[in-house]
Amino acid sequence: MLKRFKSALVAAAVAAIGIGSAQAEDIRLRIASGHPAANTYVNLMQNFFVPEVTKRVAARTQHKVEFVEAYGGAMVKVADTLEGVQSGIVDIGGFCFCFEPSNLPMHAFQVMLPFGPMSPEQSVKIARTVYDKVPYMSKVFEDKFNQQLLAIIADNGYNLGTTFEWNTVSELKGRKLAGAGLNLKWLEFAGAVPVQSALPEAYTSMQTGVYFGWIMFPSGWVNFKLNEVAKHYTEVGFGSISWHGLTMNKNRFNRLPKDVQAIIVEVAREFEARTGTVNEENYPKQLAQLRSLGVNVKAVPESVRLEWANSLRTWPQAQATELDKQGLPASQVLKITLEEAEKLGHKWPVRYEIK
Repeated sequence: MLKRFKSALVAAAVAAIGIGSAQAEDIRLRIASGHPAANTYVNLMQNFFVPEVTKRVAARTQHKVEFVEAYGGAMVKVADTLEGVQSGIVDIGGFCFCFEPSNLPMHAFQVMLPFGPMSPEQSVKIARTVYDKVPYMSKVFEDKFNQQLLAIIADNGYNLGTTFEWNTVSELKGRKLAGAGLNLKWLEFAGAVPVQSALPEAYTSMQTGVYFGWIMFPSGWVNFKLNEVAKHYTEVGFGSISWHGLTMNKNRFNRLPKDVQAIIVEVAREFEARTGTVNEENYPKQLAQLRSLGVNVKAVPESVRLEWANSLRTWPQAQATELDKQGLPASQVLKITLEEAEKLGHKWPVRYEIK
């Protein structure tokens, strides 16, 4: 009996040691983006998400988190981040869904409704409502790509920067202009020649005449010094689009202690909101900065916006019909987006009708 009791004590002691060691972990996480820290959302990954997770884990748990950071394509390129997180090359990745038109066709839904709210704060709130009401939007990352969506990321309001001055939609006809993913359709309907590109290529491409403009938010023009090669920035008001995301490899997330998981989710939601507020605050400052750098910044008359919007009048329904046929919740998503924008006071120049 005594022997058995001693054995039980030893076993309990060993178990206690095991539990104690499991409770205190040194965790290393690889976080990456194909975009450089000049991008607002990558800057927030580097200067908010990483330090906040590190600090809160240290303060509120027995664990320690160390991040290995790789931005600007050092570990994954802009079009490879989804796969990089899926395979575990990186643990956490920030990227634009625009580079995944086949894998994530629904996630460009705000692009399918051009001339939406220019407010990034409103944009990310609308997107969050859509994701919460339509489970597919988040679940597809888990079900098909072995990752968890941590945060939606807002971009600033999209306009058109060019190497030439223009005043009417007809003046864009035949011009080679760049975009990313589905917003190329905005250019196509205006009669321009759309060219798929990525921000890191923009400076050289406009300098060498590969194309002569970009559908871009002002932070892109400022942060990538595009003012040096393209002196015209025109406020068209296509809308702020929340079509970037921060995702984490599901296997790696599931292996983390529960308290660390909770902190990552908590900080990610705050990061999500900040992508809206920071972009919102920066927009007028960046327009002013462009003017100070010698860029011709102007807004098109409402008649030009209306003409461009009218050219796209039937496109949202065409997109919805095509995606609905693939078994995707396109009509549901677009209807919610239209209604949520209107609840926030937005008036569409053309009220798209989705059946």
